[in-house]
Amino acid sequence: MTRPPDTTAGALRDTGAAYESVKHEIRRNLLARLASGEDRFPGIVGFDETVLPQLERALLAGHDMVLLGERGQGKTRLIRTLVGLLDEWTPVVTGCEINDHPLAPSCASCRSRVAELGDDLPVSWRYRGDRYGEKLATPDTSVGDLIGDVDPIKVAEGRTLGDPETVHYGLVPRTNRGIFSVNELPDLAERIQVALLNVLEERDVQVRGYQLRLPLDLLLVASANPEDYTNRGRIITPLKDRFGAEIRTHYPLRLDDEVAMIRQEAELSWPTSNAVVPDHLFEVIARFARHVRDAPSVDQRSGVSARFAIAAAETVAGSAVRRAAITGEDPPVARVVDLPAVIPASRGKVEFDHLEEGRELEILGHLLKRSVAETYRARLGGADVSGLLAKFDDGTTVETGELVPAAELLTRVGTVPGLAQLMRRLGIDDGAESPGLAAATLEFALEGLHLAKKLDKDEVPGRAVYGR
Repeated sequence: MTRPPDTTAGALRDTGAAYESVKHEIRRNLLARLASGEDRFPGIVGFDETVLPQLERALLAGHDMVLLGERGQGKTRLIRTLVGLLDEWTPVVTGCEINDHPLAPSCASCRSRVAELGDDLPVSWRYRGDRYGEKLATPDTSVGDLIGDVDPIKVAEGRTLGDPETVHYGLVPRTNRGIFSVNELPDLAERIQVALLNVLEERDVQVRGYQLRLPLDLLLVASANPEDYTNRGRIITPLKDRFGAEIRTHYPLRLDDEVAMIRQEAELSWPTSNAVVPDHLFEVIARFARHVRDAPSVDQRSGVSARFAIAAAETVAGSAVRRAAITGEDPPVARVVDLPAVIPASRGKVEFDHLEEGRELEILGHLLKRSVAETYRARLGGADVSGLLAKFDDGTTVETGELVPAAELLTRVGTVPGLAQLMRRLGIDDGAESPGLAAATLEFALEGLHLAKKLDKDEVPGRAVYGR
């Protein structure tokens, strides 16, 4: 839908338009989407039966809300999808700093313009994406950043200090008639939280000792870590009481949701080279992230972000692209041999118990092998691998490595009876005739047999030798 043409307050009134608060606007659009079955929060995975119903109830009730959850649970992503529930275009007074509705102006400047121009008041249109404001709470955040401050230039121009028009508005008033998000709310100083308290309840803004009566019209959404929000007392109690809803987020509860989230968020497509990451490796990475979250040696209060798994998938793809660039393999296909690259790359995303200092790589390596073993049992458990095991009956060994091309690995192993069946078990179309996917299946089977103690493995960085 294209931007509507600029108009006037009189012409807008003649169309039957009327002022509607932002919470009513969101409620109206949400009800329409619920009735039509349309996706209300695109791109959000794993919250359908838990978080989203709570969020929808809060929006329908017209509540400001706070989302509680550990890092990397998609809180900010979820908040940003709320913009899609706003009307695509909304009328505003042309030139107004706080986006006043032409038929219900609230700031002193717009009221004086209405008195002067009447129905000739100029009206323009604001896109819904421009009606969202966001601030990451940091210790240096000031009241002036969020609410506003006296503009010395306006005072120097001759206005008196108590004149409301001397104020330079902050982020919150400039998001009037929209959605404002405060990320990591407990990190705000208490005096800043008091300023937000006024916005939520009294709707007046205090700047440098005088009050501005601004009936701000916005939906305020905050995010916080449960540890900060509930235990450390770093958020003032009256502000907690002003939020109408408290919603707890979580990491994906089901493995398939974890895999879907990684697939959706990982950046694997590049203009120069697109890596192929087979389904079973996505599953390994998803299991790996879940095991790290549950590990007793990991600080559970900090959580293990979804970005941990996303970065792991991108690292595996990067390893495959590197191999392809060196060996000329095309297309790049990720294999089990690329998984160890995840361990050093992801260590900084996990906070370990201080008693485990120095064992971080060992712990991650163990959890990664456990993830491969579980995926092997889930995907290839019960499969006929006798043809592959028979290759090693006479003491033959097979060497693979991060720089061994797929075609060369297949040549070293030779014809494997039942390989096509294994590929089908992994969801790979054996008719694709891809050496990379065949090698990925073969290497996964070899690693699974090793972890099942049916094959030996000698390993050095970047290389592995399988045999009996």
